[in-house]
Amino acid sequence: MRENCTMWTDKQRGIRVSKEELLCKNACGYYGNPAWQGFCSKCWRERARPAAAPRQDARPSNDGTPPTFSKFEEKKNIEKGRRINTMRRLFWGSPSPPKPQESPESRANALKAFQSLEPGDFTGFLKILRSPSSQRLQSRCTAFLNTMEAYHVIICFKFQYYTSHNFLLLFQSCLDHRFTLSLQALPVQKQSDLVQDFYQSFAEYFRGFPEVQVTQIMEHVEKLIMTRLHKWVFCHDSCDDEQKDLILQKRIRSLNWVTPQMLGVPFPDKNTSVTGDPFLPAITAIIEMDAKRAPQDKLACVSKCSQHVFEALSTSNSEPANADDFLSGLIYVVLKANPPRLHSNMQYVIRFGLPHSLMAGESGYYFTNLSCAETFIEKLDGPALNLSPEEFEGYMLGQRAPSAKNKRLQAASDTQHLLEQLKDRQEKLDEGMDALNVQLQKWVQAVHSQLDETATQFFLVQKEITAQAELSQMVSSSAQDEKEPSLLALKDQQAGPKDTDC
Repeated sequence: MRENCTMWTDKQRGIRVSKEELLCKNACGYYGNPAWQGFCSKCWRERARPAAAPRQDARPSNDGTPPTFSKFEEKKNIEKGRRINTMRRLFWGSPSPPKPQESPESRANALKAFQSLEPGDFTGFLKILRSPSSQRLQSRCTAFLNTMEAYHVIICFKFQYYTSHNFLLLFQSCLDHRFTLSLQALPVQKQSDLVQDFYQSFAEYFRGFPEVQVTQIMEHVEKLIMTRLHKWVFCHDSCDDEQKDLILQKRIRSLNWVTPQMLGVPFPDKNTSVTGDPFLPAITAIIEMDAKRAPQDKLACVSKCSQHVFEALSTSNSEPANADDFLSGLIYVVLKANPPRLHSNMQYVIRFGLPHSLMAGESGYYFTNLSCAETFIEKLDGPALNLSPEEFEGYMLGQRAPSAKNKRLQAASDTQHLLEQLKDRQEKLDEGMDALNVQLQKWVQAVHSQLDETATQFFLVQKEITAQAELSQMVSSSAQDEKEPSLLALKDQQAGPKDTDC
């Protein structure tokens, strides 16, 4: 993938890019990137990092310079250093005393805690980092964050938050002018080098761990660090990312006439529903990238978008999706989505993301293809779309539109497809209604039969209850009739002796 990489289109399989162009130009086996001039992040940093300048001898020279002038310069430098140290203590605090060396027991406890960390458990990582056994690691993270933020806070403190003229005069009189310039002129690439150096030094603490486990821990470290630094380093003033974002968005808007057929994307015709675009989930995922703050979260959006592209291609093409179809589909998604601040987000991932995420693996492959898509869009011309230069210029100026014949054919095909779908839906609806009527009739018959059976049972029960009531009444009446003669006889027996006495 070079600056002058050649991407071309094939009428059958879309845009193609050779595998060699995706790999590092240094033949190290990792993925390259246009932002690194075709190198991977490791090779690019090795080439871009300037060699350490030789240290100058600070001792006074014996070249005939008057000793009085040397003493004057020495005194001036000492005074400047004193003012600088005063302002550093004012804003950053006095330097803390050196901390004692970490004991082997404390280091072993910290490593044991990190070994039990589950993959993807960022909350658990924060708990372990805040534990007493990991205090040294937490101090390193805190010190690095404070140092990085101080470069930006002090500038905002001077130029944004306090506008009092008297305070500015006092501030400028106390703060060394060259020290201020060094803070303001700290380029974003220098900040990137500081972050990458911190990643490397932090990973050395876990050099005895398996590589997979170190990678998982460093992903948590990246999320912790860059979530805090995002507002300071994203789209930094020292680079032209914002201008490039505007240029790229304007370029994508001017290419809104590009159709999937021009890119060779196997866009679905009859295999998908008319109401939905199969690439819509991919478009949504790539737009969500701007809302994330950690580089790995932005990279996860790129991976999610790419996976949705493969899913859409698999449902819209009878043949399995390959790398050529994927790149064409990804370009189509970027043109349709026009993601906000795409260039800034990609540069942010490149500068402050973990190197292994971009150099190899699935995420590295997807991100490299996204870089190719951005480069392709920036350099898009007529031959790349199987158009003549005149036709391409006419489309760009709005003087031409996709062929009316093709539009009519596409409209007729869509209408025919819609009618077929409606016919199928109508037939299924009729079949469903017939089945529902049959079920309804059976249900009515079942209800009637149950009602008849219930009524018959009710009459039988009612008749039985009536018979039992009549029987009980007859029994009670006969018992009463038998009881009355016995009472009369008893009364006669009691009255007999009294009459005889009389």
